[in-house]
Amino acid sequence: MREALRLAALLLALACAPALAAPGPNALELRLLELDSQSYNDPTRALRALREMRARHAGDAALQRRIDFSIGRAEALSGSRDAAATIAQALDKDQAPELAELLRAEIEDRRGSAARAGEHAQRALAQLNPACQRPTPPALVQQGCDWRASWHALRLIQRSQLASGELAFAEASARQALELARLSLPARQQSQALMSMSVVAARQNQGEQAHDWLAQAQPLAGGDPLLMARLRMFEATLVPRTDGGVRQLRLLDEALELAQQAEAPRDAAQIRSNLVDAYMHLGRPREAIEQARLALPVLQSYGDQRLERTLRHNLSVALVLLRQFDAARREIALVEQLREGSGNLSQRAVQLRELGEAYARAGQHKEALRLYHEERGVNEELNARTRQAALRQLAHKYDSGARERDLELLRRDEALKDQQLNNRQLARSVGIGLAVLLGLSLLLVVVMLGRVREANRRLKAKQALLRAQSERDPLTDLANRRHFLGVMEQRMQGRFDGALMMVDIDHFKHINDRQGHAAGDAVICEVARRLRTAVRDEDLVVRWGGEEFLIFITGVGNDALAQLAQRVLQAIGGTPVATEAGPLRVTASIGFAHFPLPPAQIALHWEQAVNWADMALYTAKSRGRNRAVGIGLVAAEDAQALLQIEADFENACSNERVQLLTVQGPEPAAA
Repeated sequence: MREALRLAALLLALACAPALAAPGPNALELRLLELDSQSYNDPTRALRALREMRARHAGDAALQRRIDFSIGRAEALSGSRDAAATIAQALDKDQAPELAELLRAEIEDRRGSAARAGEHAQRALAQLNPACQRPTPPALVQQGCDWRASWHALRLIQRSQLASGELAFAEASARQALELARLSLPARQQSQALMSMSVVAARQNQGEQAHDWLAQAQPLAGGDPLLMARLRMFEATLVPRTDGGVRQLRLLDEALELAQQAEAPRDAAQIRSNLVDAYMHLGRPREAIEQARLALPVLQSYGDQRLERTLRHNLSVALVLLRQFDAARREIALVEQLREGSGNLSQRAVQLRELGEAYARAGQHKEALRLYHEERGVNEELNARTRQAALRQLAHKYDSGARERDLELLRRDEALKDQQLNNRQLARSVGIGLAVLLGLSLLLVVVMLGRVREANRRLKAKQALLRAQSERDPLTDLANRRHFLGVMEQRMQGRFDGALMMVDIDHFKHINDRQGHAAGDAVICEVARRLRTAVRDEDLVVRWGGEEFLIFITGVGNDALAQLAQRVLQAIGGTPVATEAGPLRVTASIGFAHFPLPPAQIALHWEQAVNWADMALYTAKSRGRNRAVGIGLVAAEDAQALLQIEADFENACSNERVQLLTVQGPEPAAA
């Protein structure tokens, strides 16, 4: 007995030993990590050191492949993408397809194609040691996972998921990279992983959590000037501009000074790009252009198309604000060339909005309108991708729960069968207890059937709840676009009959920039509440996207519709919205119309009706905001004439082919 206990204890100790002492990186691996970091700002020096290391370790084939990957990455970072691609081909031939795929991911990332970079990185991660894909972190090192390659792959995958709007999956990738860094990597990589978590949190409007991640990263930076520069830069992106941007500029200036102290020209150029954006938002375009001119040649020397694209966009916005339209168009054309194949819809939507607002401020309303519609199309595609990612995540969780419930039902069914078998055996051996045992068996069947029915009822209830949640906006609890589409498919089989009112909160981006995202969320929730109280119970209020709302109204004429628009304007702008920073005056612009359009009563599909309300909304915004513009009469005899008016709505209004109704919003209260 004692010998058996001793043997069991020995086996347990052997099984637990690796988990208690996971090996860390050796000196060569640490040196490779150091040179990987150096490659970002000084690829020439890093390449020289890597080639010397390769010559010293000519007999170690596995190490040679890992050094070759670092050489290829340094070539890509220096802008020599052809040389990097040649090394990727050599790695394929040298039986290292996972490193070849990872190097191709780095090349695509430098080219600015986040989507293709993510695809290559996913293939690389799939081909690494299977332990790299396990959720339990200790397995990553214990079973020989290439932790350095895995960490690079996860960071590229996370960047690709952020670019495509798959925020939930980006958070999962960032967390896996952080777990790996904490287990196997030095403090520098742990700090960078925490900064990535901060970026993901900020994109999800989790400002407090983003600050927490940066606070955890700071002690790991250990006073390193380069890491401190990056921390200051990330911190600057989280600061609301409530003080006129003073604190944000101070943080960026500190970051630039630290980057110059660290002799990191590439980081310095990226910080200057952020300064360009900050100066633009502060209405100082000349200073923005000065910073852009300093940063642009540095980024071009590295061949960094991703950062160059962002910088040239900021430069084009500054040129528009200075009314230098020809120079701005040249920069915009270069941005489009650099964007080819990037797949970064989130960045594209932001850039379209910034350009549109700049053209509107410069008085170029036609160009602003074109950009506004293009931005809406990009946002719709981005929202669709985000919804698909969220639904995939929900489906994964739901499928796991359903499988557990099915297993539980099977276990209960097996228990029932066992009990029935025992009952039959007892019935054969003890005849006198047959009636009693039969009664008990029937009772058990009834109970189990009742439990099965209850389980099915709960399953159907959860399915109904999931379906209902997918049609509600989580922030405002209003119906979302999915619900509206369902209503249209059910009720509007032929022509659209009813009224639409498109509502847009004025200058909402300024609220987010100056007051912070928490104040922005509070404003959206309060506007949603006021909209519900301003309309009838039978009217459908939909959060259309961002700061836009759509109201579907039935059974009202044009006069009543104009009165309803007046009531909505008063409800939104009549009373300031309470926020943590104090009361905030909020107004809205509205476009409304009754369909079919009078006087010809031409039949329209509901999507066309939404577009007409949207055109009326943009007219309200271009005429000064805080007002409602409705479509009264349309001089069109048939559907073809209506399409011609829709194609050039602004000109049709000028020629009085469209008669508009204008309702002014409430004036601000006297001080």
